[in-house]
Formats: sequence, C-alpha cells, structure tokens
Amino acid sequence: MTQEIELDTVIRRRIRGLRLARGWSLDALAARCWLSPSTLSRIETGHRRIALDQLVPIARALGTTLDELVESPADEDVVIRPEPEHARGVTTWLLSPERDLHGMTVAKMRFTEEHPSGRDRLAVHPGREWFTVLSGTARLHLGERTLLVEAGHAAQFSTMVPHSIGAHGGPVEILTIFDRDGERAHLHAGDPVAPGGTGTESAPGP
Repeated sequence: MTQEIELDTVIRRRIRGLRLARGWSLDALAARCWLSPSTLSRIETGHRRIALDQLVPIARALGTTLDELVESPADEDVVIRPEPEHARGVTTWLLSPERDLHGMTVAKMRFTEEHPSGRDRLAVHPGREWFTVLSGTARLHLGERTLLVEAGHAAQFSTMVPHSIGAHGGPVEILTIFDRDGERAHLHAGDPVAPGGTGTESAPGP
C-alpha cells in the first residue's frame, strides 16, 4: 500500500514537472488533454484520484508515454556498470541504455595508436556525432582535414562527411554520443573505407 501511495505521488509530480518545464499553465495543459483546469489541479495536488482514462490524454499532451509516466522509480537501475569491449587499439564502455536516450548511445572510448584510423579507414553514415576529450589528444580525420582535439576540447560534425577518430602522440580517452547509425558504424561494424585527402589544423575549443 505504501509503495502505491509513493508511486501515486511520483506520477503527480511528473505531471506537474513536465507541465512547468513546457511553461504551460493549468489552463493550457487542460485544453490539450480535454480536462477542466480544476480537475487537473486536483490531480496534481493529490485531491483527486488518478484514473487511467485521464492519464492517457495527459501523457499524450505532455509528449510522453503512459509507461514513462507511471514507471516505478524503484524499477530504475540508477547505477550503470559498463563492461569494457576490446578491439584493435580501442576499448569501449557503453554508459547508457539506449532506451533511456531515445536512440542515442553515450560511450567512453580509449584509443591507442594501434587503432587503425588513417585516411583509408574513413566512415560515412547519416546523422551527427559529438565527442569531448577526457585525456590525451584525439586525431580527427574529417574529409580533407586532420584536426587535433586536446583534453577539455570537444568536436561535433556531420557524419555524412568521411571521418575517423584515433590517438595522437599516446593514448586518448573520449566521451562520445552516437545516434543509431553512428553506433552501428563505429561499435558494431567493420572498418569502412572511403577516399580521403590532406591537411592539418588545430581544432577549436567547445
């Protein structure tokens, strides 16, 4: 019974929090979910029992799902315990379940100079990519350019441009965000090949 009351309180706070995050008044949300402002107010404050037929339109209006709205906080595994995955010259730790990031994957990657990342190893795939360097210096081949990204700096780019990331002058660790296409291309596929060019420049800071 106590767990049901706690979940009920969490649901009410989620409704109010999502509404306020969108800058909506009670009237604005009520108009979107076909409830009266007074009914919605009593739901948020705990003065009215929450009914399933009310939660469905509320969740839809707030741009979330019923499952996310009523998910028990106790079901969430807060601590992520990544297992390292090793390939030639690169170790990867997946830091986020894909389902929690709407198709995005956060990973920590450690490259050594053994990792094949030259201009004959450039990848192309839909989307965009972002990474920040935690330690060392990353060498980013991007089209005809070679950029050196130092610790504390970040890079973001269209992945339709041929690209590869590797270590420069020693091991480098990065924190990166992939979309679905980027995860498949960099974490689950072989080494794609694309034509490259020449040129070297320093990467700007974030």
